[in-house]
Amino acid sequence: MNKEEGIECETDKVRNQLQEKVAGMESFVGHLEEIFLTVEENFGRREQHLEQHYNDVLQTLSQRYDERSAGLEAEKKGKLEALYTQLLACGQAMDASKELIEMAQEIYRCQDKRLFLKISLYHTRIEEFAKKKVDLTLATRPEFDTPLADLTDVKAMMDSINVIPAPSAPVINPQIPNSATQTSLRVCWSLFSDDTVDYYELYYRPVLEDVPADGTQMPQVSKVKVKETHCSVTDLLPNAQYELWVTATNTTGISPASEKALYMTVPSPPVIKGRECTSCPEAAFISWDSGNTNPVDSYTVELSEMSAASTHSDVTESIVGVPTCQCVVQLQHGRRYLISVRAVNVGGSSNRSEILTVSTTGTFFHLLEDTAHPCLSISEDGFTIFYEDEELPISAMASDDNTFTRCVAILGDLIPVRGRHYWEVEVDDDTEFRIGVAYMDTERNSYLGANSTSWCMRHIVTPSRHKYEFLHNGWSPDLRITVNPVQIGVALDYQEGTVSFNVDLKQHLHTFRCHFQNYVHPCFGLDSPGALTVHNAIEAPDYAFV
Repeated sequence: MNKEEGIECETDKVRNQLQEKVAGMESFVGHLEEIFLTVEENFGRREQHLEQHYNDVLQTLSQRYDERSAGLEAEKKGKLEALYTQLLACGQAMDASKELIEMAQEIYRCQDKRLFLKISLYHTRIEEFAKKKVDLTLATRPEFDTPLADLTDVKAMMDSINVIPAPSAPVINPQIPNSATQTSLRVCWSLFSDDTVDYYELYYRPVLEDVPADGTQMPQVSKVKVKETHCSVTDLLPNAQYELWVTATNTTGISPASEKALYMTVPSPPVIKGRECTSCPEAAFISWDSGNTNPVDSYTVELSEMSAASTHSDVTESIVGVPTCQCVVQLQHGRRYLISVRAVNVGGSSNRSEILTVSTTGTFFHLLEDTAHPCLSISEDGFTIFYEDEELPISAMASDDNTFTRCVAILGDLIPVRGRHYWEVEVDDDTEFRIGVAYMDTERNSYLGANSTSWCMRHIVTPSRHKYEFLHNGWSPDLRITVNPVQIGVALDYQEGTVSFNVDLKQHLHTFRCHFQNYVHPCFGLDSPGALTVHNAIEAPDYAFV
């Protein structure tokens, strides 16, 4: 890497860091705006609550006043009626007294004895009135006896204004991307009020599929007690969904529970299927297993170019948003790369998978053992096949739909990259073989080259000579080869639609010309006991493609 490239790489890193900071500040500004609105809403609610509280107090006082006023009015009315009645009685007594006094005076002054006798009846009346006692005590007291109003409830209402209310329900924030790890979650929540809180309790449990409707097998709920409005929950399962909710508590009581929120832990690292990965001079096909029970959102393929002086390098390119467990990566010819995969969900990216080393010197593939005829065995390195002259038991001949049953053959990995591909096959002089390419759905109970889905070169040993056929759909041109090749090159060109065979003597043997409807597999077969070795990941010679 030259100086300019280094400066450019460093500039990209600084730019990415600045972009992350800007994104963080924008998120913080948005959060401040939410808090600003929350303060306004809380003030409005608090003011409304205070106004309602005082209105209740005033209404209660007004009710007590009305009750007290009505009682006083009734007592006043009773007192006045009693006094008025007593006043009338006194007035009547005074009028009668005056009348009798005047009559007594007249009797006293009278000289006529006969008249005196006539008014003797009045004398009796005067005596009776004089003997009669008059009640001169007040019928009622001027003081009022109505007790004072009971205002204890009003006092309690006034005191309750200063009592801390139980908190309102907290609100759990949505999960922040890239905030989780494989076994932990960072959970944040907000309390959209000015309530006093002593502590929070965060509850969580895993979300499981196929839980009975009666809830008898619900997962256990765990609880964490914290004082802050955030918490890190640990010892969790990778790539698992968790249901969380939170309550707030103070000296008065516990708030209602928040709405439940769903969070995801980060996935486990994917597992690269090295035996299913292939490469060619301009690309590589990478296959992996998710490594997770639950589905993930996507995958990220990371690659870096290996320099001649080191065995590792920083990631230079990432392919994001890969939806499935395989990907074709475009590369440069004649380089070596380190490739890894990460699984991604809302919680973040997993750790890297094990690193796969890929060379783009030539096309590289493995042999697919699940397609091998039962009579074939494969070497430990996976690139030599053997056909031994021995009978196998019937149990060993059992096969599935993907196994060759008639032709003693095997397929290589699919080559799913357009372009040119080259590999070589090493054979013994007296071994009968078939080599070439075939579609994935080529018939397993047919011979290679005997159908329309395979193209191959066949070697037959006869008592008189070595015969070579180039078969497709059972037909072969009439060709003679004077030198028995032991190192045969196979050149596949998707763009030109050709499969060519040549030998290390720079001799072109034959070329099939066809229009490939699908990608093809390398194919190898042995018609007689012997061995066959595949050499791939090698540079194609100049004469390979005609």
